[in-house]
Formats: sequence, structure tokens, C-alpha cells
Amino acid sequence: MSLQHASLSDAKRLIIKVGSALLVDENTGKLRRAWLEALADDIAHLRERGVEVIVVSSGAIALGRRLLGLDHRTISLADKQAAAATGQISLSQVWQEALGRNGLTMAQVLVTLEDMEGRRRYLNARGTLNALLARGAVPLINENDTVATEEIRFGDNDRLGAKVAHMISADTLVLLSDIDGLYTADPRKNPDATLIPEVRELTSEIFDMAGVAPTMYSSGGMVTKLQAAEIAMKAGCRMFIARGTIYHPLKAQLEGAPNTVFLPSESPLAARRHWIATSLKASGAIIVDAGAAKALHAGKNLLAAGITAVDGRFKHGDAVRVLDVEGNQIARGITSYGAEETRLLMGHASGDIEATLGFTRGNAVIHSDDLVISDQ
Repeated sequence: MSLQHASLSDAKRLIIKVGSALLVDENTGKLRRAWLEALADDIAHLRERGVEVIVVSSGAIALGRRLLGLDHRTISLADKQAAAATGQISLSQVWQEALGRNGLTMAQVLVTLEDMEGRRRYLNARGTLNALLARGAVPLINENDTVATEEIRFGDNDRLGAKVAHMISADTLVLLSDIDGLYTADPRKNPDATLIPEVRELTSEIFDMAGVAPTMYSSGGMVTKLQAAEIAMKAGCRMFIARGTIYHPLKAQLEGAPNTVFLPSESPLAARRHWIATSLKASGAIIVDAGAAKALHAGKNLLAAGITAVDGRFKHGDAVRVLDVEGNQIARGITSYGAEETRLLMGHASGDIEATLGFTRGNAVIHSDDLVISDQ
């Protein structure tokens, strides 16, 4: 895939990371409102093309710091949290206003590292984001700096964007920066530095090209962008580093502006299935009849009607083995229902789930996207 063909034009689920240095004027500490509105126009254009869009936005601390009169050179963790609490209100408001001009609804989602590492919180966050996207909203994600401590902080929103990409199986992540992409050396210091248009493998030589964050509002730099690329590529998500300082930066990308694209070796779905097959310990088993086994091999969901028995104790979101009536493993998957819930549902039609349980997490006990056939 060449640089010109690796564009946003074929993105289906897109995450855009916006840093504080782009949102907040370094000299005045004020929001760059006109720039934000131009970016919101770009997002609206992508939504019109059918692209699901999530925004990971910094800026709360930078905005709150100015409102509270805090000096960035001596600010403590407690002051950062106070600034975040103050600035997050302003940040959400300006994003809602900018997106609202185009008839879009913004939904604020604040996360901590614990939300990504804890299984239950991970599933809840994933479910919330998928529900918002299904209803046409634009989730605005930021680290919850108000309650995060140094031990649980992501440290920068580049990696946060990549972790969100992994969580929701996004196919494209764009890190808007003050530079066109990854260069062979720092172009601000070396006039002979050249842009690297495409990266398929993150070697030690690639990491050696990274520099440091240039401004007082930026907590990332090229190192964290490469770390984000590593996370994204393992999740099957391609990642762009592109210039964001210009007006309409996403439109510029659609029109062929320079960038660096990091290309994974497999798709998000393939990466997710590999993760299910190799990284998750099974907590129990679901036994299915011959008809269900045949349906699974055909790429269908596992429905309650085909389940004959449940073994073990597991919760929704746990990995389970799927066995045929003779005890042979035919698949592994992530179940939408716990063991006791599945026992109540087995043999029932999908339309009976809500009446049986009093709620529903979908018609499938295991969705085909969350299932790996054992002989694959």
C-alpha cells in the first residue's frame, strides 16, 4: 500500500487524537476556537461518508491551568487534577458547540488505566462506546485526570487513543501533530531529514529516530507516538501521524497531504480473534448440538437455541470453550452472558432473552466476531 493510497477515504471506524498543543494557543493559553470548528467540519464530512468517529482530546489541564492561574513550571499533581476538573467543563462545552454546528451529538467519556486493565470495566467501556457509535454520537474521550494518580495514568493521549482502538476494534487511528509524520531525524534541527511515508515494522532503527516533546503543552512527542503505533498495529489498526496545525487537517489528509502511516499485518477482526485464541484463559465451557456446531463453522453467531449444556462458572465477557455433544472443542469465544444466565437461556429462541432474564446483551450468546473456530 503506497502513501497516496493509505488515506482516510476507506476508514470505517476512525479515532482522532487531538493534543493540547493544537487546541490551546501556547502564547495566550486560550482555545483555538476557529481551528476546532474547522476540525469539527471535517468530522461532520466524515460522518456524512458513513465513518464512525471517536475523538480522543487533551486540553482540560491546559484550559483549567489558565482559569486557575497556575504556573505550568511548578504545577503539582494535585494542581493538575484541580486544573482538569476546571478545564474539562470548558473542553466539553467547546467540543459540543463545535460539533453541534454540524448537527452532531457529542458524548463525553472519561477513562483511567484501570478501565482498560480491569475486565469488567473494559467490557462496560467497550459496550458504552459501541452503543454511542450505533446511535450516531461522537464520543469524546479523555483521561480522567481529576481522579487518576501517577501510578494509573496513561501519561499521554497517544497511547490512550491506541488502547481505545484496540478496545473497539477500530481500523484507523490518526494522531494529529505539529509535524507531517516520522522523519529520519528531527526536521527542526536537521535540514536533511526526510519524511518516512510508510512503516510496516517497528524496528530499533525506527525508535532511534524519535525526538522529544517540543512545547510546554505537549506531554507526548514522537516516542509516545511510536509506542501508540506498536499498540495499534498489534490490534490490527493502521495509524497515521499527520500535521494538525493547519485548518481542516482531516480534509487535507483526504486530499493527499503527506503523512506517515503504520500498517499492521492483519485486520482488527483477525487481531481480535488471535487475541481470543491465544491470550485468554477459558473459564468454562458451553456444549452445543450438531446444528449449532454447523452454524459456527459457517461463520454464524452462537445462539441460545443450540446450547444443550453449560459447564463451569463464568461471567459475561469471560472466554469459554465451545464443545460438541461428544466433548470435542470446536471453538473458543467471549460470551455475552454468564454461566447461570446461559443455563436459563439454553434451548430458547433469541427473541425470548429479555423475557427470560429481564434484560438483554444482544441476541447472540457469543457473537461471531468474538468467536474463533478451533481448526482455523
